[in-house]
Amino acid sequence: AALELGILPISAPNMPKQIHEIKDFLLTARRKDARSVKIKKNKDMVKFKVRCSKYLYTLCVSDFEKADKLKQSLPPGLSVQDL
Repeated sequence: AALELGILPISAPNMPKQIHEIKDFLLTARRKDARSVKIKKNKDMVKFKVRCSKYLYTLCVSDFEKADKLKQSLPPGLSVQDL
């Protein structure tokens, strides 16, 4: 009935994708369409969010030493923002 009236259903916006492996996150950050990385620190974890053309990819790291190493190994051309 909705299509007969010319009303199109509203599609949900694209949800962020979670990455569970550090290696996969680094490959995503090295992609050509990766624009920026935001690093958000909480009391028990660090979240890395890389903005690509279609999705925002998120990696949660609970080990602060690994998070520091990951921050140093991000591609140099990418803009990094600490939140």
